[in-house]
Amino acid sequence: MDHLNEEALQALQDGNVEEAAEKLNEAIETSPNDPLGYTNFGNLLAGMGELDRAIKFYERAIYLDEAQATAHYGLGTVYYDQEDFHSALQKFERAQEIGLADSNLYYMLGMTHFSLGNLQKALAPLYTAIEASPEDTEARFYYGLVLAQLERVEEAVPHLEQVIEEEPDHADAHFNLGVAHAYQEEGEAALAAFEKALEIQPEHALAANGKKQMETWLGREE
Repeated sequence: MDHLNEEALQALQDGNVEEAAEKLNEAIETSPNDPLGYTNFGNLLAGMGELDRAIKFYERAIYLDEAQATAHYGLGTVYYDQEDFHSALQKFERAQEIGLADSNLYYMLGMTHFSLGNLQKALAPLYTAIEASPEDTEARFYYGLVLAQLERVEEAVPHLEQVIEEEPDHADAHFNLGVAHAYQEEGEAALAAFEKALEIQPEHALAANGKKQMETWLGREE
């Protein structure tokens, strides 16, 4: 029943996981052929880290309705968390084919391509994600990172700078901005970025190495 699913989602928003589980159980018992209850229960289990159990609920939802896009998406996120990126990609692409089109899906598509090393294929969905949700700092960070790794450094820098503006303590953004400046032979700016990354995260080994290289390049090695 839709009202049970709605009540379960409200309970989840209120932080009452036990009540949400009870409502979803009731929804499934009342309407055992409705894929929505299984999808929502899968989401609940995935959020609790019970990934193997979540898979079974998503698969049941898809068995009942192969066009249940949110079940494909949920299953994709579980596969992604399990680092089964090829399976994750199949599920995200199927969700997109069915008609799911939100920023979270585009972000996950981009991240899955990124994780598989398909940098060129990661660009478009990550760009779509930040177009749909400009405030999504993490999507913007990875978009900038992919641009930089594709040696489109001038395009990457403004995105990395925006990430830092929105999240000043993003150590990896400072580090990658440093790499971009180093690539552009802007030694002082690169050194400052590496130092900032280390200030935020003293154990950042890559930033420490970048700092050492820039000090050598600038003739300041100790």
